[in-house]
Amino acid sequence: MKDEEDDNIIPNDEENNQDENQIDDNQNGDDEIIDVDARHFEGQHFYENQEEEGEDVITKVTGMYKDWFLDYASYVILERAVPAIEDGFKPVQRRIMHSLKELDDGRYNKVANVVGHTMQYHPHGDASIGDAMVQIGQKDLLIDCQGNWGNILTGDGAAASRYIEARLSKFALEVLYSPKITDWGVSYDGRRAEPNNLPVKFPLLLAQGAEGIAVGLSTKVLPHNFNELIDASIKILKGKPFTLYPDFMTQGIADVSNYNDGMRGGRVRVRAKISQLDKNTLVITQIPFSTNTSSLIDSILKANEKGKIKIKKIEDNTAADVEILIHLFPGVSPDKTIDALFAFTACETSVAPLGCVIEDNKPLFIGVSQMLKISTERTVDLLRQELEIQLEELKNKWHFSTLEKIFIREEMYIDFKLYGDRESLYKYLYDRFEPFKKSFVREINDDDLQRLTQIPMIRITRFDSDKADDLIAKLEDEMKEVEHNLEHLTDFAIAYFTKLKEKYGKGRERQTELRVFDNVEATKVVLRNTKLYVNREEGFVGTSLKKDEYVGDCSDIDDVIVFLRDGTLMITKVDAKTFIGKDIIHAAVFDKNDKRTIYNMMYRDGKSGPSYIKRFNVTGVTRDKAYDLTNGTNGSQVVYFSHNPNGEAEVVTILLRQVGTIKKLKFDIDFANLAIKGRGSKGNLVTKYPIKKIELKEKGISTLLPRKVWFDDTVKRLNVDARGELLGEFKPSDKILVISQSGKLKVIIPELSTHFDEDMIVLEKWKPKKPISAIYYDGEKERYFLKRFLVENEGKEESFITDHPNSQLEIVSTDYRPVAQLVFAKVKGVQKDDLHIDVEDFIAVKGFKALGNQLTTDKLKQVNLLDPLPYEEPVEEVPERPEISEDDPVETELDDDGQIGLVLE
Repeated sequence: MKDEEDDNIIPNDEENNQDENQIDDNQNGDDEIIDVDARHFEGQHFYENQEEEGEDVITKVTGMYKDWFLDYASYVILERAVPAIEDGFKPVQRRIMHSLKELDDGRYNKVANVVGHTMQYHPHGDASIGDAMVQIGQKDLLIDCQGNWGNILTGDGAAASRYIEARLSKFALEVLYSPKITDWGVSYDGRRAEPNNLPVKFPLLLAQGAEGIAVGLSTKVLPHNFNELIDASIKILKGKPFTLYPDFMTQGIADVSNYNDGMRGGRVRVRAKISQLDKNTLVITQIPFSTNTSSLIDSILKANEKGKIKIKKIEDNTAADVEILIHLFPGVSPDKTIDALFAFTACETSVAPLGCVIEDNKPLFIGVSQMLKISTERTVDLLRQELEIQLEELKNKWHFSTLEKIFIREEMYIDFKLYGDRESLYKYLYDRFEPFKKSFVREINDDDLQRLTQIPMIRITRFDSDKADDLIAKLEDEMKEVEHNLEHLTDFAIAYFTKLKEKYGKGRERQTELRVFDNVEATKVVLRNTKLYVNREEGFVGTSLKKDEYVGDCSDIDDVIVFLRDGTLMITKVDAKTFIGKDIIHAAVFDKNDKRTIYNMMYRDGKSGPSYIKRFNVTGVTRDKAYDLTNGTNGSQVVYFSHNPNGEAEVVTILLRQVGTIKKLKFDIDFANLAIKGRGSKGNLVTKYPIKKIELKEKGISTLLPRKVWFDDTVKRLNVDARGELLGEFKPSDKILVISQSGKLKVIIPELSTHFDEDMIVLEKWKPKKPISAIYYDGEKERYFLKRFLVENEGKEESFITDHPNSQLEIVSTDYRPVAQLVFAKVKGVQKDDLHIDVEDFIAVKGFKALGNQLTTDKLKQVNLLDPLPYEEPVEEVPERPEISEDDPVETELDDDGQIGLVLE
């Protein structure tokens, strides 16, 4: 080779599946194969000297790799990783489906046979084809599978391709193939024809989803529900708005509030479905997309090893359906464990969609709504093409049937023997058909005449004119129908989609539940598996100070709050050993969102100044920053401090030192009389005189207003942020009543971490003296019963209906005076009038386990709950507490000075 310019040699990777760093032999086989790293070419010339006819030939290979990467990237993007918008297939998938069609005879084919057949079109080895085929088969839409094709739930792989079989599903045969309108190309070796795109008349890409990583870009189109896609396509054709959300075969629960139409920047959170089997057992029945039971269990075990959660053991009973049992140690909270599973394991995953497809051999980034519109428009166009071809075929049939009828009726075949050559015969036939020319849909041509001359004589002699007329009339009706469909193409497309849904939509209902998730804070649900210690005198806190004072359990992601005697407050991360400052008076694990923990404190201002009292909470602080809780005077000191988790306010006795003429040396202070201020407030004046001693006179009760609690039905969680339905104001002793449709009842503390079952029908603030009324069907006695009862066992879930499998709860009411309506079934044509029952008069309040009173022996059609009778509920009085201003002292001021007194906690 000799060239005065630099050559850019570009390998054809599609035809030569070679390594990128090798230069192939040229076609003549004259050049030696040179294996050189691409980086050796940059900025250099590499020369190969040869003797050819006595002359030195210099071959410049500078820039050989200059464009190779771009060509390779383009090839991977277009031919491997990214699906086409036209049919939703990657090339290997399209070739598999084409091969299945070629092999289709209604029977199953060995997958190995299909893979081998596909290799005529796809030059990349059998492994990639087999894997791609298994992925298509596992989506249960296009391929009818037989044998072990693996399990997407457990992650088990498919059997070898020689052991499993496949054939096209009926759905695939109906929507994927139409040879007459298929865009055909040539296979890589030029020997066979293959489709450039299959004429798919369905949004297949969105139904199956797609994922691929190319060079420089990737794609991740999430799967969507079959029926919802059809409904959305119909809405597009009707010009109505629509929304699309993903649906996964693994089921689970998805939060699609940030789906962003499947475009870059969107995010879908998917959770496993976890419920409480009993107080020590959780059960996972659905898993998140992109996980399987094996990977899920591994993540749970790793979290357990790291101490994030605490579980006893795991059982995997998954078969056709997912069932993972998580056994807990006694005393471990199931609700907090569920939250911890979401926070620290694969029970919650985040999926980032990225809508990228190939259109006109170029990557196109679009959302799923636009993908569906393009697919719907393409489906309409394909239907139009099929109708046009069908109409043309009907016209041709009608044309020849009419020709044949006239040809036989006019006995044109009798004179054939007079014409010895084709030209004269055809001229004779053209002349004979001239009078009938206007009745034909198109011009008569030589092909028509040739077909007429080839009609067998036996068919001519048995020709039935009436049957011919019926056939022509039938063809005319079909032509009119096709022409009508073409004129009303949109309606025809809507009918087509509707038929698809009716035919194939059964059993393809939505599997993934859509719900807005609450945010699980890791610090609130992490298992506190480490112990926190404090050395008060030296001023250290940490987990390694095991010889010092124990503070409490903590985790490695917790913060610790520390108060010093000089009035300094600091919050820092839990560590092995951290120096805060000498003379620590209080240390605890810190919750930044806890507004109900109140600190009661007295401090002396300066070395000999007055003493002040204050109540405050701690929120919104900066980690490792020292905050001064006193007035800032040098030498200030805390003389009293208490930590109150629920805002308790104690009563203390102040004892002053005997100095001068002080008359009142002892008095009480109730912290309940002080308003709760910010941590930076100065506080109220206690006394100007030295304090000898402070004694606790009376333990405090909470002075905080009852906490308002709401239930957000969207996320099925309690909250204090005014989201959802207000359940009421709760004091520390108040609880909530939970009743489920299964006839179970429990009374629990309103903790924000509580999870509620899907069949919950009653959730309200519990009033111990308020009766509960229930009408239920007893499966054993086959009768309806009414009972009224009070809750007897708090904190324990119990069933208030009988245990028979056929027993079921009809209605339940927590009204004081409920009214029920009994609607009777018609018996032998006789309809009995409805009966209204005043529940309070019908039955008195009895024990929890009582069977109740039988309602009726007649057959009931329905039981309804009507508006209750009026009842005045007693009003609960809340005593008011007086508050003093920050400037007013709480006792009479004296004149003498004195020494600083003793600190007493």
